Amino acid sequence: MPRQTVHANDAPAAVGPYSHAATGRGRELLYLSGQTPIDPATGRLVDGDAVAQTERVFANLELVLTAAGRTLADAVKVNVYLTSMEDFAAMNGVYERMLDAPYPARTTVAVAGLPLGARIEIELVAA
Repeated sequence: MPRQTVHANDAPAAVGPYSHAATGRGRELLYLSGQTPIDPATGRLVDGDAVAQTERVFANLELVLTAAGRTLADAVKVNVYLTSMEDFAAMNGVYERMLDAPYPARTTVAVAGLPLGARIEIELVAA
C-alpha cells in the first residue's frame, strides 16, 4: 500500500519537501515530521525562551494530530532535539504538562543546529 500523508492547513508550512505526517502499511502508526516553534500566523519563529518555543512546538504538533483525527494522548514515541541541553529542564516541564502518564517512550538529544535557528524540534509517532 502506498503511504498516505496528512497536511494540516492550520499548521506552519513545511520548510522542505516533506509532509506534516504520513502513514504506511496497516495505517496503525502515524509518523509526524518534526515541528519547530514556527507561528503559523506569521511563518516566523516565536520569540522567547525554551518554554515559549516548546509550547509552540506542542501547539503545532497538536494541529497536525488534529488534522489526522488524533491527539497527543495517541503519542507512543517522541524524539526531542535541543540545540542546548541547558534547555532540557524547561522543555521537560512543558512536556510533562502536555502529555499524561504513562508517558510515551522518548529520546532527547542535543544537535548542532535546527532549521531557521530554532532551539527545539519535536517529532513523534502516534498509534
